Amino acid sequence: MQSPANRILVIAPNWIGDAVMAQPLLQLLKRDHPDTAIDVLAPAWVAPVVRAMVEVDTVLETPFKHGSLQLRERWRYAQILRQRGYAAAYVLPNTLKFALLPWMAGIKKRVGYKGESRYGLINVMHHDSKLVPRAMVAFYAALAGAPVTELVQNFPKPRLQMTPPQIDTVLQDMGLSAQQPLICFAPGAEFGNAKRWPVSHFAELAKIILQTHPDPQIVLLGSPKDVEVCQQIEAVCPAVHQFAGKTRLDQALALIAASDAMVSNDSGLLHIASAFNRPVIAIYGPTDPDHAPPFSDIAHSLSLQLACAPCKQRECPLGHHDCMNKLDSQMVWQPLQPILAASVAA
Repeated sequence: MQSPANRILVIAPNWIGDAVMAQPLLQLLKRDHPDTAIDVLAPAWVAPVVRAMVEVDTVLETPFKHGSLQLRERWRYAQILRQRGYAAAYVLPNTLKFALLPWMAGIKKRVGYKGESRYGLINVMHHDSKLVPRAMVAFYAALAGAPVTELVQNFPKPRLQMTPPQIDTVLQDMGLSAQQPLICFAPGAEFGNAKRWPVSHFAELAKIILQTHPDPQIVLLGSPKDVEVCQQIEAVCPAVHQFAGKTRLDQALALIAASDAMVSNDSGLLHIASAFNRPVIAIYGPTDPDHAPPFSDIAHSLSLQLACAPCKQRECPLGHHDCMNKLDSQMVWQPLQPILAASVAA
């Protein structure tokens, strides 16, 4: 066990996409403290993503139920953290309950945003403007420095890594060929139905791809919540590989890392693809493409920029869902076509 002066705790966000966008903070912490081990406390459903971050020494899985205070359990777990010994803790969730942990553990430096009036629990407190909020990567990266009011402009891109043997094993297990182009679709969105590009558009895009190039393998990825949507796409285009609900997150990461392109709603899987620097076609409707953009070298953020967008609602408040319905498959195929042509020619 390293001494407290050589160990930092980062409490990760509860959402996959947010955890990926917080990764540059780890790069900055490692840059500023190269001899310091960084531990990350994360929910079980986020932990596989954190394990793909090379800056992390140990991943600790959160033992608490989502949304529950569980004060006694937090006290007990805080004593485990106390024994590990940390010089500082960075609390990324904005809730009171996660700010309690490092305070209970006696960690002297506790860094985070104001959140739920966490005065005393957070003693290096940052503030964000409600009128002009920081983009997500800048929001988390700012925690590496002293609290300031100006926006952080210079920050690294999110970065995930997996080894070739890890990737090859998953391709083999899923019955996919490493010699054929691999296109990943992520039709789901935890935020709500408003962020979903229509099933008919995904299915039509799959048909266009396979009519143009017969060799690509089109994989549908998502959680068990996305199975129904992905099965609807498969019903229209049976040639796709429907893997939603059939893969563990670490397997999905390997498939994304191996992909030649990702077509995705604004979702956690989109940001995973971006962090692996895969070519990305990101589809935005009710959310702001500038708030959480992909950072791949080849990235296309598509949005119709309607007058009613970004409404940031889980369901379309006007009932027409034009921001997604009117963004048709040809509009996505246009930037995807040269990406696919390059991968077929390779």
